[in-house]
Amino acid sequence: MESCAAVEKEVEKVINKFSAINDHSQRIIGDVISLIEKLRASIAEGTPDNKVTPGQAEVLNDALTKTKDKLQRLTTEHRDLHGTVSKVGKAIDRNFVADFTATSRTDAFQNERNVMLLNKIMAQHFYRQGMDDVADTLIKESGLPAEDIVPEPYAELHRIWEAIHNGKLAPALDWASRYSAELDARNSSLEFKLHRLAFMQILNEGVQAQTEAISYARTNFAKFVRRFEKDIQILMGTLIYLPIGIHNSPYKYLTAPEMWIETADVFLKDSCQLLGINKDSPLPVIVNAGCTALPALLNLKQVMMSRQVTGIWNGRDELPIEIDLEPENRFHSIFACPILRQQSSEDNPPMKLLCGHVISRDALNKLSNGPMYVILLFLCVFSQLPRPFP
Repeated sequence: MESCAAVEKEVEKVINKFSAINDHSQRIIGDVISLIEKLRASIAEGTPDNKVTPGQAEVLNDALTKTKDKLQRLTTEHRDLHGTVSKVGKAIDRNFVADFTATSRTDAFQNERNVMLLNKIMAQHFYRQGMDDVADTLIKESGLPAEDIVPEPYAELHRIWEAIHNGKLAPALDWASRYSAELDARNSSLEFKLHRLAFMQILNEGVQAQTEAISYARTNFAKFVRRFEKDIQILMGTLIYLPIGIHNSPYKYLTAPEMWIETADVFLKDSCQLLGINKDSPLPVIVNAGCTALPALLNLKQVMMSRQVTGIWNGRDELPIEIDLEPENRFHSIFACPILRQQSSEDNPPMKLLCGHVISRDALNKLSNGPMYVILLFLCVFSQLPRPFP
């Protein structure tokens, strides 16, 4: 952000100077036109056969001198503007690095498997966004096996999510009705929030919609009385303010755009959890993580160049420094077993236990050893971890 602010500052200087030059140029051109008009009027006073009088010659010389002086000033200001514009390019070169090769693995996509994985992630992303034709073309042209791409129902969820943002609840209500039992089992509030929005939509039509709103409430709110009794009482209280309008009542927050945004987010979260798919597409998550890590890697590159250190992470599978990402997206370049204190590898990958803890496969294989069991419990206690197994 500091780099962008520095460049933006230079751009603002160019815009301000250009505006000033433009205004000054308009005034200069106006003065030149006035001199020419004055000269023309002076010459027009005589007859065509008369010679130029000394007074007319003086006006002509004065006009030529002033015009030449004003044009020179315009040329000087234009030349100064070029210097200000060139500073923008220098600011970009100074604050941004165009060569990112030192922060990447040049051989990453020489492996056919990596290329196939990238194409697969891109195809899945296009399917998620509802761009099936693009995904199908990518699969065909890249030679991906069609059976390797399992279409996720995310495209449908995304369309329903957009419909909620656009004030259309029918697709979401239909989906919630199909998965009503599963949502209740997860103690989800999604179905009630959708019906609440639909109820408020009816009330927004005014007093004439009161009967329809009451009928809708009797039909759809009965199953939610036990869990959302107070919320339903609030919704019934809105009926009192129909004559003056809900937007003039203490319940106007129920019609705020934030209610729709919240419900759309709840729908996307709960539906993804219910169907066992990721809320976020892997492609933008990876890109955002890379963008977050890039500035730190570029700074490390500068330090390496100043100390003439090269190849610090070439050929390795992890980053040379720790990268802090957003709390909701916690990633590590490589996993370290909290029990054996060793990094995982392809031969010793991470293994997730039923309790949720993750340890290395070597540690898991040693669980059957009696003394190792006691050691693991001891380490868990002193590392402030709950018991990983009963």
